[in-house]
Amino acid sequence: MSPASGDCHLLELALREDGFAFIGAGVMRALLGNGRAHAAQAWAEFAASWGDLADDNYLAKVGLRRRRRHAVFTATADGDVQRAPHQPHYQSRDYNTLQGGIERWFEPIRPEVADSLPMRRLLGFAHALFGRLAPHVGHWHVEAHQFRIEALPEHHGQPTPEGMHRDGVNFVMVVLLDRHNITSGTTSIHALDGGEIGSFTLTRPLDTAFVDDGRVYHGVTAVAPLDPAQAAWRDVLVVTFRAIAEAV
Repeated sequence: MSPASGDCHLLELALREDGFAFIGAGVMRALLGNGRAHAAQAWAEFAASWGDLADDNYLAKVGLRRRRRHAVFTATADGDVQRAPHQPHYQSRDYNTLQGGIERWFEPIRPEVADSLPMRRLLGFAHALFGRLAPHVGHWHVEAHQFRIEALPEHHGQPTPEGMHRDGVNFVMVVLLDRHNITSGTTSIHALDGGEIGSFTLTRPLDTAFVDDGRVYHGVTAVAPLDPAQAAWRDVLVVTFRAIAEAV
């Protein structure tokens, strides 16, 4: 067994046993196989695309600030992942008491970003992992969200403004792309009875968290600028996988 396959096995085991897992950037980079020079350039361009996100006007209505883009994909058991037509993001109020119950239309992830090597590797890795955890699922509804949480001296950034929550999906992957001039942003994981069962902070590009959404709650503490005179942000990619019921 190669070191990378051993790490992948441990990741799968942690998700099965604990309902969540944290993978450091070095391990995640090895699992994705992106050590070549051309891949490094692709990842740099991928991370730079977070500078081109649009305002989240829905969140602005409740006085909070966030920038994002959104895309939907379909994935099948044979490994195929295809982008779906642009569509709204929807969560019921059972899962999002702040903004649930409405269709939220966000600016789409740009085609060159959605089709990039980094996005395809991340989607492919998540698809393979979650497919092993749920081998009975033949079709997945996949959503990808580019988020930039901006922190101001008078308004700390809220990565999870809905608080401790579940997303109403099967699995979640959260990948850090960048954090600039911020403090905090600690992820905590809680069992369904409310007790905390883990915490960690994504600090390096490609630090990654995986969550079995049906088994645990997750949330992230507010981020504040280290230097109030400078811009401050936290960039993450959030990918969710929800099983699509097969037609009878």
